[in-house]
Amino acid sequence: MATSSVITIGRQFGSGGRYVGRLLAEKLGIPYYDKQLLAEAAKDSGICEELFEDHDEKPTRSLLFSMVMGMQMHSDSASVYMDMPLNHKIFLAQFDAIRRIASEGPCVIVGRCADYVLRDKQNAVHVFVKADMPSKIERAVTYYGVDKLKAEEIIRKADKQRASYYSYYATSDWGDINNYDLCVDTGKLGVEGAVDLICRHVELREAYLKNK
Repeated sequence: MATSSVITIGRQFGSGGRYVGRLLAEKLGIPYYDKQLLAEAAKDSGICEELFEDHDEKPTRSLLFSMVMGMQMHSDSASVYMDMPLNHKIFLAQFDAIRRIASEGPCVIVGRCADYVLRDKQNAVHVFVKADMPSKIERAVTYYGVDKLKAEEIIRKADKQRASYYSYYATSDWGDINNYDLCVDTGKLGVEGAVDLICRHVELREAYLKNK
């Protein structure tokens, strides 16, 4: 299936959203960006990639910490990032990278407020992947090696962190249905079923826009 859409994937921890995004990109034959986005943002901004990894989808830290860590930037960094806290530099660099990548053609982008960053892009499809807690625990234990007795606590903590990050930078609520075009439950459909449903949604949406 050929597509012209940029698809963003928001996801609960343990829902398999990252795997959904990767399989979706493979099925559609388009680029996939998850951790790869950090490398792209680092390359574009001149900020070392390790700092992106340290701040990846984490709530903002203190202003003092950000200012101190900001001294570790490369000397050839773009001046636009120089006079703000590090966590803001990191987010804006990712923001710019997401906008650039989306302008280059169809792709799948996982997390990092991509739905918010591309909220005004007509060919963007925003998907949220969720699952019931037992399904998330099973996936976390099986694929991530999480201790079954601690799995629910870890899942809730990870989702709380993502929600905090999203709310700080996107100025809206993570997981709010109003931010997404489609919500998919892998606990009921499985990963492959979720991919098929998203593909069908994208196909119908592109046909609708074409005939509108």
